[in-house]
Amino acid sequence: MAKTAKITSKGQITVPNEVRRALGVGAGDRLVFEERGGEMRVMPIRSESPFARYRGIGNPEVGSGKKAIVKWLRKLRGE
Repeated sequence: MAKTAKITSKGQITVPNEVRRALGVGAGDRLVFEERGGEMRVMPIRSESPFARYRGIGNPEVGSGKKAIVKWLRKLRGE
């Protein structure tokens, strides 16, 4: 895959949609640029999901994933 991006006067670029999909990144995610052997590599910075610690907590009312947890919390709060 070969895609291009234009650098603005502020040094900013828009990462093409196909590249964002291939990297699995979206708004707010961070990228690292690394030079290796005369080539520049772009890689996503992976961090643990804030919901990862809730997986497998043993509560049958709480499903897996962010949406299920938010739904459970809203139910718990009476919303």
